[in-house]
Amino acid sequence: MAVHAQDRMPQRVNTYTDDDGSGFRMNHLFLGGSLQLGLGSYNFDVGVNPEIGYSLNRWLDVGAVINFTYSSVKADPTGYYNPDVSSKQFVYGGGVFGRAYVLPFLFLTAQPEFNWTSITETYEGTGASTAPKSTYSVNAPSLLLGLGYGRRVVGENGFFIELMFDAISNSNSPYNDAFGHPLPVLRAGVDFYLGKK
Repeated sequence: MAVHAQDRMPQRVNTYTDDDGSGFRMNHLFLGGSLQLGLGSYNFDVGVNPEIGYSLNRWLDVGAVINFTYSSVKADPTGYYNPDVSSKQFVYGGGVFGRAYVLPFLFLTAQPEFNWTSITETYEGTGASTAPKSTYSVNAPSLLLGLGYGRRVVGENGFFIELMFDAISNSNSPYNDAFGHPLPVLRAGVDFYLGKK
């Protein structure tokens, strides 16, 4: 019986080449996004961030992203975490992003955004059956900066995970904690290239 094995792995071909010419190329366009989930003893967060992007060259992606996030915080009767106030927040907004791949698996990212937040707070300390509520809205710009890790071959599906911080740290930013300190933004997602051969 004869057996033949490959002496090396086949090479994956990146659909971007320097001689691709100029103009829009469908196989450089991608759709995707990320999901977010946060759990704590007093809070719960869930969100989705759909995105559309385009690979300009071997190392740079640009695109647009939309944010939808729901957050809730339970009242703390001890007053340590919050003054016995429960809150529900809905955040929506969007922005643009750029990812520069400094290594095939490592990228730097910048994402300017503008978000609107609708907040409903309920003061639970009264003990009454109908606790007093207040509703208000705020908005804020953000500039998320960070780095990420991913698998990216132009024209193929890929994944990414990124860690970012809001460099502006506006007091109304959805990326701050209850005390106004910036929080790390950790997102993981996938991208699907269109027009694949």
